[in-house]
Amino acid sequence: MNFTEHSLPPILALFDNAVLAWALFACGLAQLMKLFFELIQNRQWRPAVLLETGGMPSSHSAFVTGTAAGVGWQLGFGHPGFALAVTLAFVVMYDASGVRRAAGLTASRVNLLPQEMWPSKPEQKLKETLGHSRLEVLVGSLIGPSIALPGIVLIGSPLHLAQMLGLSFG
Repeated sequence: MNFTEHSLPPILALFDNAVLAWALFACGLAQLMKLFFELIQNRQWRPAVLLETGGMPSSHSAFVTGTAAGVGWQLGFGHPGFALAVTLAFVVMYDASGVRRAAGLTASRVNLLPQEMWPSKPEQKLKETLGHSRLEVLVGSLIGPSIALPGIVLIGSPLHLAQMLGLSFG
């Protein structure tokens, strides 16, 4: 038996949203991959990267492209909802590789200024890893659909997965 949105309490309906679930999974996987890129690139095991912005790959790009691909798959690639999802994805990715990256580069220059230039000593350095390079955005944007679409098609929502595993909700 498949649950329908009308027969589920609102909290369970949220767990029946395969697009959201798989886009979040793609985002989480991209964020987890940052840990391994950090290990390879800087030879450091630094779990703090799991909570940081910036870096390879862009988890935001994975999230929005996974969402857009899932919306297109479920509603159709000619649907206005897909157009909206793609538009949002492009805005997020453009912002990550443009405005946020520029802000990070500016922060790194400000951090190089001597302490004597400041009327009062700054409490901490400015965060420098805010945005992404185009390659980081590209890799993230490829992770999103490559995780979300097979998940949606082959497994479905978390609620559907729970049903397949024999768990009951109601």
